[in-house]
Amino acid sequence: MRRGENIYRRKDKRWEGRYPKGKKANGKTKYGSVYGKTLKEVREKLYPLKLHYQFIQNKQGDAAISFNEWGYLWLQEIQSNVKQSTYANYEHKLVHYVLNELGEYGLNELDEIAAETLLKGLEKRKLKTSTIHAVFRITKQCINLAIRKKMIKENPFALVQLPKLVKNRNQALTKQEQKRLETAASSSKNGQGLPTLLALHAGLRIGEISALTWQDVDFENNLIHVHSTVQRIVGVFDGRKTGLIYTSSKTASSTRLIPMSQTLKKVLLQQKQRSNRKFVLTNNERPVEPRLLTYHFHRIREKAKLTSIHFHQLRHTFATRCLESRGDIMSVSALMGHSSTQMTLDTYAGALMEQRFQVVNQMEMAIK
Repeated sequence: MRRGENIYRRKDKRWEGRYPKGKKANGKTKYGSVYGKTLKEVREKLYPLKLHYQFIQNKQGDAAISFNEWGYLWLQEIQSNVKQSTYANYEHKLVHYVLNELGEYGLNELDEIAAETLLKGLEKRKLKTSTIHAVFRITKQCINLAIRKKMIKENPFALVQLPKLVKNRNQALTKQEQKRLETAASSSKNGQGLPTLLALHAGLRIGEISALTWQDVDFENNLIHVHSTVQRIVGVFDGRKTGLIYTSSKTASSTRLIPMSQTLKKVLLQQKQRSNRKFVLTNNERPVEPRLLTYHFHRIREKAKLTSIHFHQLRHTFATRCLESRGDIMSVSALMGHSSTQMTLDTYAGALMEQRFQVVNQMEMAIK
């Protein structure tokens, strides 16, 4: 039995009222339902919901496709345009941190309250502030595509005040610490100290070191060509949760030429005598696992009696030594593979402080 306004008498004797929530992916109307024992009860439940969803559609659009469905459609759309490692990162963060929290929402139901719910959930999971920022950055990209397709009107995730991201201060080794580490690395057997020296003397990232081939090392012109990286990424790889991939560098600026120091040339020539395959650090056909390089580094670090330092600090140390030797910011930025000189300035402002004192002293002398 039907009573107008989408209210029906069901076979089980209950009353059902339906209200439009928006449009599904196929363009058909998506309905929600309320139930009650009496017609009056259903009407009292139904009318506020009709008004609520009418307001939502007027304000945010009529796309009622679930966020879960849209999230996977977005991932499909971007997959061919981003690197495999980037896609794996996007998929992991969107699926495990966002869709499991908000996936049942319709796109047009997403609002600032939903975004705040996501933020509280991430904080409750005790994620790092940088990870929370990354999750929101990916989520905003996902929703922005829906806006560009005119499915919804606003991005509620852009309105949330995220916890302040405090950048870690550049932690370069002192010159004395660097000397101790280099001594320990140089005395290591089977070239196990070479990654440490490549980071200290060329500023290479650990993945770039793993990917380095002999074809990339130009002994005649004393240059190292950096254009590839090795990363362990989250995903499904032969039944494992993570997999190792060998791929091109992260950005165009990451592809760069590094002049080879004499110290580095000497140890690379020694390594060349031990190696007869494609990759610099292994005689296998595949690049070496970055985690193995980290393991060797910590053994060298302990030998040098250095505590609480990590491999990436060696790259910071290279940049700091370049700046301390009055290297110009554009050259240092290019050596580091940064996307802009501003990024270099922001990261290594502390290393430039000594030069600032010199500028002020020179200014004072000029006045006198």
